[in-house]
Amino acid sequence: MNKILIEQAKLFIEDETDEIAILANLSALFNESLEDINWVGFYLFKDDHLILGPFQGKPACIHLYPGKGVCSHAIETKRGLVVDDVHAFPGHIACDSASNSELVVPLFVDGMPYGVIDIDSPSFNRFSQEDLDTFIEIGKILENHLRTKK
Repeated sequence: MNKILIEQAKLFIEDETDEIAILANLSALFNESLEDINWVGFYLFKDDHLILGPFQGKPACIHLYPGKGVCSHAIETKRGLVVDDVHAFPGHIACDSASNSELVVPLFVDGMPYGVIDIDSPSFNRFSQEDLDTFIEIGKILENHLRTKK
């Protein structure tokens, strides 16, 4: 697990009350800290689907509907996942045709979907189990902060 990235993320989360500011700074932190990625950010759950939140990268799909794509799958299964080849993933949504692999961590607050952390890479097989574990840990820190903020 990348302990330094986790500690840096905590610094952006712990004392801030504005959710958008937290997500924007986390997106920038992830973008600056990770190699070989072409998109990183958040989709937020609103009105029964995911909608684009703070991110770093090229313009992205705005609405992601249930049953389509890696992000929706992560919310539906309540599991983080690494997809080594997004083109082989059933129902994959190609917001950027240059993306070839993806890491997604769903976020839940009080048992309700909040959104996802989404990271894309132009390389196949870019993400490891260690990467997934790191972002699951960051997701838990973020979920706990959002829960206590309510």
